[in-house]
Amino acid sequence: MAKEKTLEDLFLDTLKDIYYAERKILKALPKMARGAQSDKLKAAFEKHRDETEGQVERLQQVFEIFGKRAQGKTCPAIDGIIEEGEEILEEFKGTPALDAGLVSAAQAVEHYEITRYGTLRRWAEMLGKPEAAKLFEDTLKEEKATDGNLTDFAENAANKKALMAAE
Repeated sequence: MAKEKTLEDLFLDTLKDIYYAERKILKALPKMARGAQSDKLKAAFEKHRDETEGQVERLQQVFEIFGKRAQGKTCPAIDGIIEEGEEILEEFKGTPALDAGLVSAAQAVEHYEITRYGTLRRWAEMLGKPEAAKLFEDTLKEEKATDGNLTDFAENAANKKALMAAE
């Protein structure tokens, strides 16, 4: 009979998922920065790439806390979200709507990360690993701040530029 799966098994499986996702995001952010038309959006993507490097390091620390080797597990969700962003880059290149589309794609990534980190933080608390929960909380704050900055940029610049071009 197969071993019954536990919350820790689910936690570790989800940890591998987000580790894979963050490493994929690290590869995607420079492409998004190069594609962005606004210098402010380029800078935001570059800043978030630096933050993401720190987030990967935190994930490696969590693996250590649980006595496991850091390894990823293919995450079809992030693969699909990143693919959508690449399609926007291709299909809207050179248009006034490009930056609005890139913000939209970036926010899809952020929202995915926010859900994962919130869940992992709670599970780490339940599993009696407050030091891991703290690492997740630090990352969660960064992801929420990035999402807020993207919203501000979309509302105050990118969306307006895309709309005005259509008029």
